[in-house]
Amino acid sequence: RSPAGSMALAALLLSLLLLRLGLGAPGQGASTWSRFARLPYPQDQLFLHDTFPDGFLWGAGSAAYQTEGGWRQGGKGASVWDTFAHRPATPPGAAPPGPVGGDVASDSYNNLFRDVEGLRRLGVSHYRFSLSWARLLPNGTAPPNPAGLAHYGRLLARLRELGVEPVVTLYHWDLPQALQDAFGGWASPILPQLFRDYAELCFRHFGGQVRYWLTMDNPYVVAWHGYGTGRLPPGVRGGPRLGYLAAHHLLQAHAKVWHLYNDRFRPAQRGKVSIALSSHWIKPQHLTEKNIKECQKSLDFVLGWFAKPLFIDGDYPESMRSNLSSLLPEFSEAEKKYIKGTADFFALSFGATLSFQLLDSHMKFQQLESISLRQLLYWINSEYDNPQIFIVENSWFVSGTTKRDDAKYIYYLKKFIMETLKAIRYDGVNVFGYTVWSLLDGFEWHRGYSIRRGLFYVDFQSHDKKLMPKSSVLFYEKVIEKNGFPPLPENQPVEGIFPCGFAWGIVDNYIQVDTTAAQFLDSSVYVWDVHQTKKLIKVDGVYASKRKRQCVDFAAIRLQISLLQEMHVTHFHFSLKWSLILPLGNLSLINHTLVHYYQCFASELLRVNITPVVALWQPMIENQELPVSLAKYGAWENTETVQAFVEYARFCFTNLGDHVKFWITMNEPSVKNLTYTAGHNLLKAHAKVWHLYDKEFRRSQKGKISIALQADWVEPACPFSRNDQEVADRILEFDIGWLAEPIFGNGDYPEVMRAWLHRINSVDLYNFHLPYFSEDEKKLIQGSFDFFALSHYTTTLVGSEKEDAVKYDHYLEVQMINDITWLHSPSRVAVVPWGLRKLLKWVKSKYGDVPVYVMANGIDDDQNMVHDKLRVYYIQNYINEALKAYTLDNVNLQGYFVYSFNDKTAPKYGLYSYVANQYEPKPSLKHYREIIDNNGFPGPETPELLCPEEVALCPECHFFRTRKSLLAFISFIFVAFIVTIFFITYYSKRVERRYK
Repeated sequence: RSPAGSMALAALLLSLLLLRLGLGAPGQGASTWSRFARLPYPQDQLFLHDTFPDGFLWGAGSAAYQTEGGWRQGGKGASVWDTFAHRPATPPGAAPPGPVGGDVASDSYNNLFRDVEGLRRLGVSHYRFSLSWARLLPNGTAPPNPAGLAHYGRLLARLRELGVEPVVTLYHWDLPQALQDAFGGWASPILPQLFRDYAELCFRHFGGQVRYWLTMDNPYVVAWHGYGTGRLPPGVRGGPRLGYLAAHHLLQAHAKVWHLYNDRFRPAQRGKVSIALSSHWIKPQHLTEKNIKECQKSLDFVLGWFAKPLFIDGDYPESMRSNLSSLLPEFSEAEKKYIKGTADFFALSFGATLSFQLLDSHMKFQQLESISLRQLLYWINSEYDNPQIFIVENSWFVSGTTKRDDAKYIYYLKKFIMETLKAIRYDGVNVFGYTVWSLLDGFEWHRGYSIRRGLFYVDFQSHDKKLMPKSSVLFYEKVIEKNGFPPLPENQPVEGIFPCGFAWGIVDNYIQVDTTAAQFLDSSVYVWDVHQTKKLIKVDGVYASKRKRQCVDFAAIRLQISLLQEMHVTHFHFSLKWSLILPLGNLSLINHTLVHYYQCFASELLRVNITPVVALWQPMIENQELPVSLAKYGAWENTETVQAFVEYARFCFTNLGDHVKFWITMNEPSVKNLTYTAGHNLLKAHAKVWHLYDKEFRRSQKGKISIALQADWVEPACPFSRNDQEVADRILEFDIGWLAEPIFGNGDYPEVMRAWLHRINSVDLYNFHLPYFSEDEKKLIQGSFDFFALSHYTTTLVGSEKEDAVKYDHYLEVQMINDITWLHSPSRVAVVPWGLRKLLKWVKSKYGDVPVYVMANGIDDDQNMVHDKLRVYYIQNYINEALKAYTLDNVNLQGYFVYSFNDKTAPKYGLYSYVANQYEPKPSLKHYREIIDNNGFPGPETPELLCPEEVALCPECHFFRTRKSLLAFISFIFVAFIVTIFFITYYSKRVERRYK
């Protein structure tokens, strides 16, 4: 059993034990918020790879008015929704904007076998649908409509043939208009008996084929918005009093039907009866006792309004009784007993119908609405004494214009199913079935056709209303087939180590430069006034001799070096400041003090055996970190910047090259902010600098040089969609290939870029010009690298369907999508370790067996020690994915660098916090150091790797190592000289003694 499985089992056993001790009771749900606030972070938020219990029910659902259509066919009577939808919503004479209400909708009435074929494809175990009261009883009462009985009889027969279990709702909001006209609908006490009569007809005709019955759907919406606010049919604006009265009658009607089934039909039909209750989820603005009490009240006023009478004691929640006074009707003691216990299971509806839509704002009690299904399930479990829960409606929605690549819908579905799995495995909640809403696109109540919630796409403008599977069908059928999300081999961590000489590094965008002179360089003479002021007093006109400036005089360097040593890193990556070294952009003005500081810093790194990795230029917000004179006159748009960069590089190689053997020409040039002309010049500048180093400096300095590109992975939002895959490939070429292909590929821009720009320029009348390289320039740029350096932080999902205008790129025709099951940092950066492995494999497949360095990889925190656990997880798992790329995919990976060194220079990203002028190591630093010391993740079976001890790379040492013959000759001469002097002295003394 995996550790996750063991954890889940332990949690489940503990939860079951607590429940057996009788901890489930009204008010006990209030513990939910504090419990979930205490769960281990980030482990509890990780995706759970596990399966559902054997026999778990998987299904899909629909409602009659939303999908059937045929509103005047087969003798059907009018419903309150028919009347409501036909009210004039547009000026007289204006054409309606689209289909009217559910008149035709998905036309399921005429396409019964089409719908059932969709169920067969999915492989569901059950199908939830509703009976149209007005189709079976056109006037709401007898006599029944034979055509309606025959229609549902055919549907049930076909479901039986396929082995699909029907879950049948008697009433899903479409009350016969005749009953509203005659009695005032649910405002009348007569309705419960009429509903019982209708239910009896259904039990008698269909009960032999139905094991699960739902009396009604979401009575909160029917009562509150049908009779209170009037937002929904029948549109009665009766205020709170009438809303509560309608709910009173709905509860009575449900109880009558349950008792009818229990007394007269259950013995023979052996089915179960419940009511579909809908709820939102709410979280406190602050985790205080007062706010938690308000959250509990919010759930009482929506879900508890109906759940407590049914599952606990036959009466309304105490919070409603104490707050609503005379507005809330009273149940007699007999009615309480009659209503209590009239649900054989807890049927839960959760999702887009109520959440953020039909929940009255005052019922939030100034708290924050959320969409946590798992916490709601736990609350129900605690509040209502561990009932069996059947999720009979759940999903989200996509835009009405979205066709078949419904990525947003998939990721909400994935979230809800995963939360259900966690509720079962971690929290011990007894959920036995799950129902996606809905099987097919339909009329979405008050939102009409502006959104879609179906697994199957319906073109409402077409005549045949053919069902077309969306990407969500492929997702859901795989979930059903695997009964959840079983662990996959590629998701498991691997054991192993990296090769000898692997570069373990840390990044600081720019080192802290403090050129303040040390006190030892002050030549003045001071006298210490020990009697009065106790201070040093400068003696005018008296000076001591000056000594030469030394690297040890820079206290800031000593501190930074000591912090780096604490990490055990082998490499340190930082960028030079071009704008400060050459303020005018040329050699007419040189900041020699800063250059000396950089020289000292690099030499001190080498002294402690840390290799400096130095970038010549890294763009920053202010002037792109270019000298002002260059930034003012076009920056990289100006070809003069290219030559200026070459001269700047020559200066750096000359003055720092003895200390620096690992160069980056340009670090993370942002393609998001580059024009095509600027990118063109930037590539030429890089190539010229590379050739400069190669021809004039490499032989003597023996270093290596390349460019470092930002390279986040891009994944198709719908993994089954060819369109989304094309979008992902396009973005990778625009984001990475734009600068990588000319250097590491064929010397020119990616063909995908040229083809796309040609298309949009011709079709959409854009004018984006991608320059051309001459043949000489192609030869100059192609191959101008020694390694492939990349910075990687996260993974992005992209789709082809326009869903959210804010996150849609019209230029590249790409929709950015968020997988809400992913772990996210405080700044909402997605933590997706496997994206790094996919990126490294992509680089290898595109550019061959090039040496690769991950030059920056890191995540932000909120400067709270608890949240540094996220960085520990991030580092652990990203490095493990890098190890998979090295050991399993044979990627020539030679180094990995964490971003960043400290919070002072990169707030919220550092491995050192910086508070009150003090650096403190975070837990993630110690974790990274442990990985470095182990050179990866060795296991019991990992063979020992014996690496030769590396010698510190210092220029002085290099001088001696390359001149061994000369040193030997000098040593011989020196020894001969000493011996000669000895003999001369010796024999001179003997001669003196002889003459004496």
